[in-house]
Amino acid sequence: MPAVVTLALLGDVMLGRRVGERILEEGPGSVVDAAVCAVLRDADAVVANLECCISERGERWPAPGKPFFFRAPPAAVEVLARLGVTAVTLANNHALDYGYDALADTLELLHAAGIRTTGAGADAGAARRPASFEVAGRPFALVGCTDHPRDFAAGPGRPGVALARLDGRPDAWLLDAIRAPAGASVVVSPHWGPNMTREPIARVRAAAAALVGAGAALVAGHSAHVFHGVAGRVLYDLGDFLDDYATDPVLRNDCGLVFLVELDDLGPRRVEAVPITLDHCHTRLADADEAAWIARRFATACTALGTEAREQDGRLVVELRSAAACPDGGGR
Repeated sequence: MPAVVTLALLGDVMLGRRVGERILEEGPGSVVDAAVCAVLRDADAVVANLECCISERGERWPAPGKPFFFRAPPAAVEVLARLGVTAVTLANNHALDYGYDALADTLELLHAAGIRTTGAGADAGAARRPASFEVAGRPFALVGCTDHPRDFAAGPGRPGVALARLDGRPDAWLLDAIRAPAGASVVVSPHWGPNMTREPIARVRAAAAALVGAGAALVAGHSAHVFHGVAGRVLYDLGDFLDDYATDPVLRNDCGLVFLVELDDLGPRRVEAVPITLDHCHTRLADADEAAWIARRFATACTALGTEAREQDGRLVVELRSAAACPDGGGR
């Protein structure tokens, strides 16, 4: 019988602004509750979207109209270590918020802590290179990419992010990156689509089907700040994990999920989602009322994509090998 491994997937982890202030004032252990850390210890590896740079250097990126700039202090790396993070993607619209020097510091600090990175680097080749790691002797490759912003794109001799076309015809480099790691299970982590949406837009669904068609074992997206449903090999949006953001009273971006995905040699077979609540600069397990709201929201999102989420022992479970699952990742 194939060996089963569990990957924990975290959405946007933003360690700057007031989160960074709390880390410096109260310590790295103050921003994520111990009970959430205990959930992550059940996983064999933890993958996250790091939505900030980590540095004490740099100036704000000169982009007219850019409203938000996220830079975390070096001590923020200890938060990721406490969470047991194995690898992060930096392919998003905040990796270059404080310029090239801050990105270089981010990479250096993460690598020194033993955290693998993908999605940003010193040039296009480095930014596009998958992060490789092993889980229980099985090789994995994490591929990070983002569809915005264009001025952050890495190029020949230019630091930046792995910019990609993310629709029904993804860039050739991205498809090649999925096909290249022989024998490895490839996890694609795209930063795609607009913020604050209830469900994936048509372009994102088309991109998901193309990435799965290229051989991705799992696609785990982010950008909406709101969790979406699961369809086959695709978790369309992981939502947020830690931040200091304002809360939308309807979409409730302060209510989230930690996703635990069981994979064997055939790919993902089961998803367990653990309800969490993002208080200002602090993440904890959801209380009973919050968990009930999250369960209703997640069940509705999965149903719209042709899958079923059921409650089991305080977690929301999606069985992916059932007839109800969508094997092509495209939903209905």
